[in-house]
Amino acid sequence: MAVDPDRPFTPINIALLTVSDTRTAETDTSGDILAGRIRDAGHNLVRRAIEKDDAALLFHRLATWIEDRQVDCIVTTGGTGLTGRDVTPEALERIKALHQGKDIPGFGELFRMLSYRTIGTSTVQSRAIGLVANGTYIFALPGSNGAVKDGWDGILAEQLDSRNRPCNFVELMPRLREA
Repeated sequence: MAVDPDRPFTPINIALLTVSDTRTAETDTSGDILAGRIRDAGHNLVRRAIEKDDAALLFHRLATWIEDRQVDCIVTTGGTGLTGRDVTPEALERIKALHQGKDIPGFGELFRMLSYRTIGTSTVQSRAIGLVANGTYIFALPGSNGAVKDGWDGILAEQLDSRNRPCNFVELMPRLREA
C-alpha cells in the first residue's frame, strides 16, 4: 500500500452482512473479524446483520441497504461457494440488474490470487465478487475467517483508504451516481 501522508483519511460508512443458516451473533467469528478490521481502519460500521442463505432475503436486505444514504459500502461474508444453499452471487446479480450496477471483476480475481497463497487450488471454489449498484460498493467474501482476512487485509483495507495511491475506491464515490 502506498499511503500518501499528504492526503487526509476519509472514513466511510460500511454495512456488514453475514450470510449463514447456522451462525448467530455469538458464533459469527468471520463477521467479528471484519467488524474489528473495519473499526480499526477508522471506518464507521453503520449496519450489521446475519441473514439466512436465501436469495430473496438477501436481495431484500441488500436492496434496502443500497437505498440507505448512510451506507457507502456493503461487505458480505458467506454464501459464495458452490453448494445449493450458496446464493450470495445470485442475489447480487439481481441487485446489479435492477439498479444498473457494474461488476468489479478485478476484485474476485485478486481475491482468488491472494487466497491461493493460503489455501492453494481450493480457491477455485470461491465465487467472491465485487460490484457497485446505486452508488454503493458491495463486496462478497467467503465465510471463513481466513477468507475475510485475505479479502480485507489484501484488498479492501487499501482500496477503502482515501490515502492509497495511485488510486482507491473512496475517491470515486462522489462520481458513482453519474449518468
